[in-house]
Amino acid sequence: MESDKIEIILEKYFQGESTIAEENELKNYFSSSNVAQHLEQYKPIFGYFSQVKEQRLTQEIPLQTKKRNVAWLSIAASAVLLLGIGSYFYLNNTNNTTPVVAKSDLGTYVSPEEALAATQKALAMVSHNVNTGIESVQYIKEYEQSKNLIFKQNKIR
Repeated sequence: MESDKIEIILEKYFQGESTIAEENELKNYFSSSNVAQHLEQYKPIFGYFSQVKEQRLTQEIPLQTKKRNVAWLSIAASAVLLLGIGSYFYLNNTNNTTPVVAKSDLGTYVSPEEALAATQKALAMVSHNVNTGIESVQYIKEYEQSKNLIFKQNKIR
């Protein structure tokens, strides 16, 4: 009778549905000497808890922390910082040695005829792209008209 009750509690325990009182009952049952023969296989599982409860740690744990050498870390950080600042100024100075004409040449034209030709070329390119977009819209209008025609015919039927 008692082994049937223990089997039911074991089933609940392995499915994770047992209560703390039922788990304590299992621990007490398996720590006793009168365990049913067919339940002997579970004795090490529940016997472990009572064995661990009696164990005491007697060994001291050393609490030494590693000393970080802050001086070396700060020297390395300073070196990286100086290297970064130096490379910034070096690259900045090499860019300043370019001719002044190249910096002031911002796409401006000397003669009005050149400026007019460049503007007409740019406007022709924009016009071509806009016309391509308008052609695509014409295809969409034709599709819309065809769709409306088809769906109107289906509604009539």
